[in-house]
Amino acid sequence: MTERLLIGIAALRRMAFFTPSRTWEKLSFEKERRPMARILGLFSAVVLVVLIAAPSVSAQAESGLHARPRITQGIDEMNRVALTGNTHPEARPANDRGRVANGFAMDHMLLQLKRSPEQELALQQFLDELQSKSSPNFHHWLSAQEFGERFGLTKSDLDVVIGWLESHGFQVNVVYPSGMLIDFSGTAAQVRKTFLTEIHHLEVKGEKHVGNISDPQIPAALAPVVAGVVSLHDFRPHAMHHLRKVNQEFTFPGVFGDSNYAVVPADLAQIYNLNVLFSAGISGQGQTIALIEDTDVFSASDWNTFRQTFGLSNYSSGSFTQVHPPAPPAQPGNNCGAPGIIVPNDAEAILDAEWASASAPSAAIEMAACADTSTTFGGLIAIQNLINAAAPPPSIMSISYGQCETVNGAAANAAYNSAYQQAVAEGVSVFVAAGDSGAAGCDNSATEATHGIGVNAFASTPNNVAVGGTDFSDTYSGTNANYWNSTNTSAFGSAVSYIPEIPWNDSCAGELVSTYLGFSPTYGSTSLCNDPLFGSFFASTVAGGGGPSQCASGTASTTGVVGGSCAGWTKPAWQNVLGNPTDGVRDTPDVSLFAADGLWSHYYVFCWSDTAHGGAACGADPSAWSGAGGTSFSSPIMAGIQALINQKAGGPQGNPAAVYYQLAAVEYGSSGSGSCNSDHGNAVASNCIFYDVTSGDMDVDCAGPNCYLADGSVGVLSTSNSSFAPAYGTHVGWDFATGIGTVNAANLVNNWLSSAPQPGFTLSTSPGTLTFPQGASGLTTITINPVNGFSGNVNLTASGLPGGVSALFGTNPASTTSLLTLSASGTAATGTFTVTVTGSSGTLSSKATITLTVNPAGDYALSASPSSLNIAQGAKGTSAISINPLNGFKGTVSLSASGLPIGVTAAFNPGSTTSASTLTLTAGSAAALGTFTITVTGASGALSHSTTVSLTVVPPPNFALTASPNSLSLARGGKITSSIMVTSQNGFTGSVNLSASGLPRGVTASFSPGSATSTSTLTLSAKNNAATGTFSIRINGISGSLTHTATISLNVHR
Repeated sequence: MTERLLIGIAALRRMAFFTPSRTWEKLSFEKERRPMARILGLFSAVVLVVLIAAPSVSAQAESGLHARPRITQGIDEMNRVALTGNTHPEARPANDRGRVANGFAMDHMLLQLKRSPEQELALQQFLDELQSKSSPNFHHWLSAQEFGERFGLTKSDLDVVIGWLESHGFQVNVVYPSGMLIDFSGTAAQVRKTFLTEIHHLEVKGEKHVGNISDPQIPAALAPVVAGVVSLHDFRPHAMHHLRKVNQEFTFPGVFGDSNYAVVPADLAQIYNLNVLFSAGISGQGQTIALIEDTDVFSASDWNTFRQTFGLSNYSSGSFTQVHPPAPPAQPGNNCGAPGIIVPNDAEAILDAEWASASAPSAAIEMAACADTSTTFGGLIAIQNLINAAAPPPSIMSISYGQCETVNGAAANAAYNSAYQQAVAEGVSVFVAAGDSGAAGCDNSATEATHGIGVNAFASTPNNVAVGGTDFSDTYSGTNANYWNSTNTSAFGSAVSYIPEIPWNDSCAGELVSTYLGFSPTYGSTSLCNDPLFGSFFASTVAGGGGPSQCASGTASTTGVVGGSCAGWTKPAWQNVLGNPTDGVRDTPDVSLFAADGLWSHYYVFCWSDTAHGGAACGADPSAWSGAGGTSFSSPIMAGIQALINQKAGGPQGNPAAVYYQLAAVEYGSSGSGSCNSDHGNAVASNCIFYDVTSGDMDVDCAGPNCYLADGSVGVLSTSNSSFAPAYGTHVGWDFATGIGTVNAANLVNNWLSSAPQPGFTLSTSPGTLTFPQGASGLTTITINPVNGFSGNVNLTASGLPGGVSALFGTNPASTTSLLTLSASGTAATGTFTVTVTGSSGTLSSKATITLTVNPAGDYALSASPSSLNIAQGAKGTSAISINPLNGFKGTVSLSASGLPIGVTAAFNPGSTTSASTLTLTAGSAAALGTFTITVTGASGALSHSTTVSLTVVPPPNFALTASPNSLSLARGGKITSSIMVTSQNGFTGSVNLSASGLPRGVTASFSPGSATSTSTLTLSAKNNAATGTFSIRINGISGSLTHTATISLNVHR
C-alpha cells in the first residue's frame, strides 16, 4: 500500500509541475487561485482515497498515542484562513520600498506544524513525568525518531502537507524526524501564490531588509496541522551582550567610584562558589555544551588564549570545536551552511565559548552554527539539526540571542517552544539569555522604551531556563574593599567572597542610580530621567531582562505592543515559589547571574581579537582586552554549572527548571530566607543554594504604553499608566528582576536530586528544638525515613554536646524510631548549641540536627507597665509590676521601691507575688516637682532583680480667668458683651461656674453659657434709670475648690 501511495503522490506532483505559468503582475490573488484549486482538489481526493485504501501506512508512527490523521477534507484553495500574528512590525507603509523580484530566492523557510490538543496534553504530561521520580518515565529520554512517532504528525498528514508545498513548486529540503517541521525553499512569486502574501523590500533606520507585508494564508483544510511559516523576513534576533571598553588596568577610574573591578574566571569561581567543585574533580568532565550561533568565531585561538591567561588550561579535557550540524540523514538537502564571520555576532560566539568554559573548564564546548538564510535565523536551523540527528544531542544548550514575542511572531514563538519541547524530551537542558532591556524586551539598546512591556520570545517558553542578569552592589554601598583585593592573583582574580547583588540596570529609571545621584523619586519632572544635565547620559533600556509572557500567540492590535488577541504561554506547574505571581502565565527569568556592563564598575573580560570590528588584541596582560556585559554571559555560565550537575548526577537532566524551583521552594518557604538574602554579602549563610536579591530594580525610562509619566516628559516603565508601579522591582523570593536569585554553585550541585535513585534513608527529629534549665532533661524522637526501599538498621550517635550534657538513645540501632534523651547536669554549660545526630548503615549515612538551649537554673525578670507615670500633686498613679519567670522559676518575689522624691509614697498590692503586683505612687499636695527614677526591686532568696519607673510630678490642674475686653462703656437702656475665657493649666479639664458681683444699681449680668470649659459670653444690661459712673465688676469663676476672678471696668453713661 505504501508503494501505491507514493506512486499516486508522484503522479500528482508531475501534474502540478505542468500547470501553465502566469505573470503575477497581471493577475489578482482571486484569479491566480482558481486553476491551483482545481489541481489541489484532485490531489486531495486521490490522497484521501489512497489513505482509506491503506490504513496500515505509518503504523509505527501512530502506535504511541494512537495518533489519527487530522486533515480530513480536500484542499480547497479558495477556502483559506489567515495565520495571524506573523507580519513583522517593521513591515509597514513607512518602511516599504516596493515588491521584490519574482525570482527572489526564499531559501530554507521553515513550516512549523502543530499537534492536536490531545497530543499536546499528552506531551506535556510526559515532560512532567520526566522530572517525577515516582513515574516510570523519570529521565526516560527519547530519540528524535521516538519523539516523532509519539508526538509528531501522522505520516499521512505529513504527506499531504509535503504534497501541497511541492504542488506549488517548492523544493522540500528536510522533513524532520520530529514530524513537526519542514524545511522548504522557493521564490517570492511562489510564496505570493501559495501563501497570498507579498514579499517587499523594507528600509528601517537605514538598514535594508525584506519581509512579508501581510499575514500568510493557507487552505482551511491544512489549518488543523499547520502553525505557520516561522519567518518570511530577514530581520534577525539580536545578541544579548553590550560591549564596554576596558581601560589600562583592572582597577581604574569609573563612573560611580574610584576603581573598576572587572570579572575574570577566578572571580566568577570565588563569587559563586565553584572552587569547591573544581577541587573535588567536578569541572564538567564528559559533558558537552552546545552554544547556538549564526556565525563562526573570528579566531578559535582566542578561546585557548582566554584559558591559558586565566588559569583554565590545566583542565586538559576541556575542548572547543566549531560545528555546522548537518540536516538529519536521508534528507533531500542540507540546510546548514558554514556562516563565516558575521559581525558583531562573532563577539557573541567567542564570549559564549569562553565563559561557558569558565564555569565548566573540563567540558567540551561545541559551537553549533548555521548560516542565516534569506528567511531563517541560522541558530534555529542549528538547534533543529542537533536535536533531530541520529546521534543523541549534546545534553546542554545555551542560546544568547532573542527577540520579543510581538516581534518574533506567533509561528516563530511556536517554533522555539516546539524545538525546546523536543530537546527536553531528549534530555537536553536549554538555557536562554532572558534579555538585556529590562521588561522592555521590544526596545533593545534604545534610549527609551516605546513599546511597553515585552519579553524575549526565545526565553519565555515553559521548556527552557531563562537566565537573567545582576550587578554587584558594593560600589553603590561603598564597600568595594570588603570584596576585592587591591592586587590580582596569577590568574588575575581579585574577588575574595560572594558579593551582594542587585538587578543589572543602566537606566535613569533605576532606583539605585537615582538615589546615588541624589534624585528622588525616579519619576516626574525632578527625576534623573528628566534632569537636563544627567538625564540623557543615563537614558537607556539596558538592564537585565524579565517579565510575564504576554504574546506567545495571537496578534497585537498596536504594532509591536502587547494587546489585541495576544496571549502568553501558560504557567508551568513547576513555577510555584514564594514571590511568583498567580498570573497564569510563564514568568521570566528563572535564575540570574552577574551580567553588568560596567555602570557600577563591574563587567566581564573576554578575548575577542577582531580588532577591525571593535575587538582588542589579546596580549599577555588582559587589562586591555575586550569587556562587556549582558545575559549572554549569564546563560552560558549557567549552562556550564548545569554541566557540573550532569557530571555529578551521572547523566542528562532535561529541563532543570523544575528542580531549581523545588529547591528554591524549600529554601524560601512561605516567608523567605533572611540568611540567604544577597544583601548580606560575605555574611550570607554558607548553606544557601540561591542568593535572594532583594534590593534595586530593572525599571527603564520610557515614552509610550506601560509608562508612568507623572509630570515629566520622560516616564518610567510601569504596569500602570496612571500610577507608579515599576516594571519591575525586587522583593523576597522570586521576582521579575532576578527570578529566584543567583546561585551558590557548589550547594546547587551537591543538593541536586540524583538521576539514579538508590536505597537510603534520612533522619528527622521531633521536636527539633529542646530548651530546659540546668539539672533538667528533654526528649526528642529520632525518625528513620526510608528512601527507595531502604529497610536496614541504623546506628545512631550524637555529637556537638555541650559540657555537662549527655545523650541516651532508647533504641540503638534502630529501624524506625528511637527516643533520644538529653540530660543537663546542674553545672552544665549554658547557651544554645547544635547537637548532630548521625545515623549510619553500611556505607550510607544521614544526619539531623537538634537545637538545644540549656538555660541557667530558674530565674526571673521584672518589668513595669507603664514604665513612666505623670502624677499631679495631690493625686496618684499606678503601674503593673510583672514577674517574668525564666527557666521554670516559680518562687515568690518581695517588692520594694526606692528613689522616691519628697512627698511621694509607694505601695504594692500585693507586696509579695509569684506573678504580678500593682504599684501605687501617691503624691502629696506639697510633693517635690520634677522627674525622678523610681527603682522597683524584687527579692527572692538570693536572687534580686530590679526595674525602673520614670515618675514626673507636676502641679495640680488649675485654671485662669480673663475678660476681653475688660473695659466697657454702657449707655442707659443698652447692652454690651465681653468674652470670659477659661484657660486650662496643668491639664485642667473641669467646668467653671461663672457669676458677677459689684454691679451698679440697674445693671444686670448674664453668662452664656453659665458654666464654661473655655469661653462664655457676659452680657451687661443697663435699665433706663441705671446708676451712672465707673464701676469695677468682678467676674467669679468656681470649679470645685478652685476659685479665680477677673475684673471689668464698666462706665455707665446717659
